[in-house]
Order: sequence, then C-alpha cells, then structure tokens
Amino acid sequence: MNQEITRQIRVYGIVQGVGFRPTVSRHATARGIRGNVCNKGPYVEIYAQGPEEAVEEFISDIQNRPPKRAAILKINVENIEAPEQYTQFDIIESEKTKGEIFVSPDIAICDECKEEMFDKKNRRYLHPFINCTCCGPRLTILDSLPYDRERTSMKEFPMCPECAAEYHDPATRRYDAQPVCCNECGPEVYLIGRKERGRDAITFARKTIAEGGIVATKGIGGFHLCCDASNEVAVSHLRELKRRPMKPFAVMAKNLESVKKECEVSEEQAKILDGHQKPILLLDKKKTSEILCPSVAPGNPKVGVMLPYAPVQLLIFTYDDGIEMPEFLVMTSGNTSGAPICRDDQEAESELSGFCDCMLSHDRKIRIRADDSVMDFYEDKPYMIRRSRGYAPLPFMVSTPYRGQVLAIGGELKNSFCIGVDNRFYPSPYVGDLEDLRTVKALRETIGRLETLLEVQPKIVCCDMHPKYNSVMVAEELGLPVVKVQHHYAHILSCMAENDCAEQVIGISFDGTGYGTDGTVWGGEVLLADLHKFKRVGSVVPFLQIGGDASSKEGWRIAVSLIYGMTGDREKAAEIIEKLALCTKQEANVQFTMADRKINAVMSTSAGRLFDGVSAILGLCRKSTFEGEASMALEFAAEEYQKTLLEKSTQQILETEKYSYHKKNTGVLVENKNQPDIADEMYRKQTGDRTILNDERRIVESDRLLLNTESLIKELMTRCLNDENPDRLAYFFHRELAYQIIDACVQIRQQSGCNKVALSGGVFQNRLLLELTDHGLKDQGFAVLKHQLVPPNDGGIALGQAVYAMEYLEKNKGRL
Repeated sequence: MNQEITRQIRVYGIVQGVGFRPTVSRHATARGIRGNVCNKGPYVEIYAQGPEEAVEEFISDIQNRPPKRAAILKINVENIEAPEQYTQFDIIESEKTKGEIFVSPDIAICDECKEEMFDKKNRRYLHPFINCTCCGPRLTILDSLPYDRERTSMKEFPMCPECAAEYHDPATRRYDAQPVCCNECGPEVYLIGRKERGRDAITFARKTIAEGGIVATKGIGGFHLCCDASNEVAVSHLRELKRRPMKPFAVMAKNLESVKKECEVSEEQAKILDGHQKPILLLDKKKTSEILCPSVAPGNPKVGVMLPYAPVQLLIFTYDDGIEMPEFLVMTSGNTSGAPICRDDQEAESELSGFCDCMLSHDRKIRIRADDSVMDFYEDKPYMIRRSRGYAPLPFMVSTPYRGQVLAIGGELKNSFCIGVDNRFYPSPYVGDLEDLRTVKALRETIGRLETLLEVQPKIVCCDMHPKYNSVMVAEELGLPVVKVQHHYAHILSCMAENDCAEQVIGISFDGTGYGTDGTVWGGEVLLADLHKFKRVGSVVPFLQIGGDASSKEGWRIAVSLIYGMTGDREKAAEIIEKLALCTKQEANVQFTMADRKINAVMSTSAGRLFDGVSAILGLCRKSTFEGEASMALEFAAEEYQKTLLEKSTQQILETEKYSYHKKNTGVLVENKNQPDIADEMYRKQTGDRTILNDERRIVESDRLLLNTESLIKELMTRCLNDENPDRLAYFFHRELAYQIIDACVQIRQQSGCNKVALSGGVFQNRLLLELTDHGLKDQGFAVLKHQLVPPNDGGIALGQAVYAMEYLEKNKGRL
C-alpha cells in the first residue's frame, strides 16, 4: 500500500486574484488529497496529505497546470513529520504574513466571460462587470493584501444568493473569484448628470457615438474619450476640443478581424493584441486602409490599436438595441493636457465635460489609476513604450542578492516610479508629466497606495539630479535620505536591470534632455558604466541650445543655432537659413543675438534636439505640436526611403547580400547579412554615395570622444541646398549616426576591453536607428542589451534609479 505523507507547499509569484486557491482545490479533489490551501499574501500555502504518489502528482499539477493568469516564480516543498490529520480539502480564510509580495495587474475579459455576456439565456447577459477567476480588475480595485473581496472596492457590493453560491462552489468558474457579481448585485453604469442608468445609459452612449458625438467612458483604470474613428468630422472636432492638432489618437477595434482589415499584424502581434493584457499596439497601416479617417493619425504610417478589455467596452460595440456601431472607436485617455487620467465622476465633470456630449460612468471605485500600456514591436518581439495597465506592478527580478527597501521617484516626463524590495523591483503604472501639479498629487497618492500594498517602508529615496524638477521636490519632502543619480546613467542602469546585467557596459544613452554633472544639458551620451558608477567617455558634438523650453517644440531654432555655430558668420548663416526657409530674417537675427550674448542659451549634447534640428533643415517638421513630432517625421521619411530600397528585385538583393564594410581604424572586415544594410548598399549603388566622415567620424577632446555630428549636419545641409530628396537624406542621417555610434563603441572597446553595449533613452524608440545600431554592433562582435518590457524613454528610468539606490543602500549599511 502506498505510504501516506504530508507536505507543506509554498507557491510564490502572481498567485493573488487569478483563481489559484480554487484551482488547487480542484487538483486536490481529483487526486484524492486532503488538507487545505490558504492565501498568505506573499504566497499561497498548501498542506497536502495522502498517498505519496498522489501527493507528488498533485504537486506536479500545481506546477504544470496552474490557472491561466498565474505566474509561478518558485515553489518550496517541505515534509511534515507530525502532521494534523485531515478529513477533506478546504480553502481556509486568508492570513496575513510577511514576505515576498506579487500583486496581479488588471486582466482583460476572458473568452468564457465574453461568451456568457452575449448569451441571452445566461443570467449575466449584457452584464457590464462580468468577471471570473481568470479575468477582471485587480490592482485598480485593491486596498490591501491578501486579495479578498473585503479588501477591494467590491466590498460595497454584497453578493446576491446566486453569486454567493457560485463563489463557494468548487465546480464553478467563479469559485473564490473576488469581484464576482451580476446584474442584480454588482455595480451599475449611468450617465453623469442625467437620469439614464443601466441599459438606457449604454444605449444613449452608443447612439451619441453613432451620430457623431463624443462620449467619456469609465473603464477599469480611468476614463477614455471616445468617438467614431471613421468619422472625420467627429475626430477633427475632438482634436479641436483637446487642442491636439497632430498627436495620434489610439483606437479600439471591435475585434481582431477588424484590425487585420486596416493594419499589418504578425502572428506574435496578434497574440499580444488579443491576449489577457491587451495593450495599445503600434501597427503599420495597410496601404488599402479605408476605415480609419485621416485625422486619427495624421501623416503617420502607424496607428495605435487595442481591443476591448473591459466588458462595458464590448457592450459599446455590440448591444441589443438595434444601433449600428462603427468597427473602430477613438479611445484616447480621458484627461486635459498634462493631467493624469480621470478616475472618478468629480474629476470627469471638472475636466472632461467640455470635451464630450455625455459621460458614461459606473459606481465601482478605482483605487489606483492605470492608463493603457503602449507597445511597439522590434524584430517581432514586444518593445514597450508606456508600461501600465496589464503589466504594472509586475516586478523585475535581478540575480544580485540585495537586502533592503528603496523608492525611486522616476523622471519628470512620462513619470512612473519604482519600489525596490530586496532583488525585486516593482515599477508603478504610468503616472504622467509632473509639470502639472495634478499629476504631482497623483504621484504622491499612488506612491502611498503601492507602499501599502507591497508593505514597504523605504530606507532611502532616489531621484534625478535636476534642481528644478517637481520629481525632486516630491523626493525631498518624504523625510528620507535622498540619493540623486544622473539622468542618462539611470537610463543605462534600467536597461542593465531589465537584462539582469551586473557587468560593465558601454552605455549609449540618447534622449531629449537631462541635467549633466557639469551643469549643461546632456542627451547624446556614451557612458562606460557599471552598477556603482559611470564615466562619460563620449557624446555628440556640443551645440548651443537657444530658447529654453521653446527649443524643444520649435526645431527651427535648433537648426538656426546649428547653422550659425558651423558658419560663425551672420551673413552666411542668414543666407542658408533663408534658402532653407527656416524662419524670418527677424527671427534669425534674434537667435543670433541670443547666441552671441548667451541669453537663454546653454551648451547641449541632446540627441533629441539634434533630430528636431535635422527634421527642420530637411523641411519635414519645423514646429512640433507634441513631444517627438519632428523626430517622428524624420524617422518616417527615412523608413519610407528604406522601403523603396528594399522593394527592389530579388536579384539586386542577392547581388548585395554579401556586403563588406571596412572600418579604417579597426581593420575589421565583416560580412553583413542584415536587411537594413542591404538597403544601405542599394542606397550607395543608386546614389553613388560614399560614407562621409569615414576617416573622421570621431574627434577627440581632452575629456571624451566626440561623435562628429557637426560634419554630418554640414553634409546634410549642403545636400539639402542642392535639392537632394529629403527622404534620402533622412535615411542617410540615421545610417551615418548609427555608424558613428558603432565606431565610438569599437574605439572604447579597444581602450577598456568592454564588449557589451546597452542602448537606452527615448531616441531609441526610433526603430530604424535601433535596428541600424543594433545590427551594426552585433556585426562588430558586441553583445547588445536592449529594452523589451521596460520603456527606453523616461518612463523606464525609475527602475535604474531603484537599482542605484539599492547599490547605495548595500554600500552604506549601518550608516543610514
């Protein structure tokens, strides 16, 4: 007879709010196991008693057949020598204990709930809050752990007898599902300031959208502004109301089939798009695109698309009221410019009432705001742009055995913060731009909530070095020791942490602007960095950035400054500026005077501003109405030219497949089979172009190596004055800048022996530059670290700050 044993099993990971205990109970029943399962907060604890073979099979079931949305990080199993004798298997009340905590993000509606919601025979037919153990809100309704109904905003909605029966029945899909409810006992939708509730409210909202109106809708993590994405008049009107002339709107499609009509969708993209996280994906529009109106994403070859993830969103598309709805809806964050996403009726009335015709809300409170995550793809893998709903606050784990608790405040723009607990780092949902004091208030509140959930009391707080940032002010008012870390070093540390790298790297940190250790503006930096320190070993050629904040929105100012700096002569510069139609003579003279007298002018190495200046010189975008507009125009023009090269005949590709590229200073001859470089070789053959600066890509100052970006700009300017194709020149700029980066890395490797490169900073959202740099570095034998699920932009630097703070804590133990 098989000997009976008792095992204590502790399961760590995302085991809260995913139906873990009911699944364990079902496995136990199937194997004839007695004992119990309890949610301890940081982990699920199981006592399993029965024949040894059955217990081992039960443990295997837990490991290999967990709930769909669970993520098991580790399992500890111990033998119990003098066990209690169990008669059955029970789910027992949650108990609170200390330890590793993993909070589940919000989960999109599952297929089973979706099917039930549209089944006329089901008692949850058209229920706007349908959920089960595999789907529904988690983080956004959570007050504290363990994850039980009484510690969520669902505690205000007592279960009806039918829901309670399902909740307590191990045979149902809603066994122990905390937000379970139905049309009788759950939250209710209604129109703010109007009498319509329930189905009348949904029908009114649908009718408003169908007739060309704008509706504010409350979802899982906040409000959206919604209108028909195929209606040019409606979308243009929303742009006017939001004062958002060009920045692309995100859209929500009825289903995956609708997306495939309008966009190119790979198999991997489809999995993410229709998975349980449902972020906004940046997809290439099809040339045959006919449904989306031009004003959704003006002049943009891509569109940000997501699928419905909340039941009420599905009901806006499909309902039994006879109203015909469009296949695509604009679904943009419900906020005024710079403010955080609205989460309750009071905020919506105050900020959104002027933007919309009605507001569809509900009475389930949102505890933590969660904007939609935004994701691009690189080499058919996710490349995060904004990490929020569906992903936050899943932690990143590193191998270094840290012990301690830290808080990192993050950046000024695209803010998210990060809490570090030992070797786990929890990035928060996206907060927003801290230039707006409403966002600062939201940051303070969200920090408090996440600290409560994770049960942490940080010993130190880390922030940026900039003396005038609101993020720094928030850090300094917390009453904790404050550690400041340089902005671009934090970018590199975030890339290292995501890749669990503790070795020295050559960090290429290219972004807009950051406060340098010398008090100047940095932004195009080459750093030799490890987890403790960095050295600035290179940068783009410094230039005078004139005009303060205006220069980040008006690339023509950067262009004028670059041209004046290169010529050193007002008359010559004015002549070139006039030919390029950058600005008026009066505006140019003002810029010259400001440069001469150093009025509102600072030395800068900003790669982002360099892109803005080049975009203006090439006549692609002289003024930006949103952050990154000029740089995006430059990237799109370059990619359009690249496509024309890659659309050549197969024979041409075969002729150029073995492309040898000789680097004068390295003596390295390499074979390159990467497609972008095939395009590069075609470019050379078509244009007779040579790689300019091949012998002079870098010049060296006393303290660091300089990429010869000044000569590159001069060459671009000359060609532009000779009426060369702007798209071709845009491609040339990307290609040459990538080569300069690669050459710099080769030289630094010769000096330092470091063979690993980390690419970070908002400029590396540019997929063409990323591709050319990444492939070129690999061809030179470098190991290349890139981002994937942490944004390369400022939304990711909190992770780097947190790692730096943890290193600081380790180094200064006993002194804090």
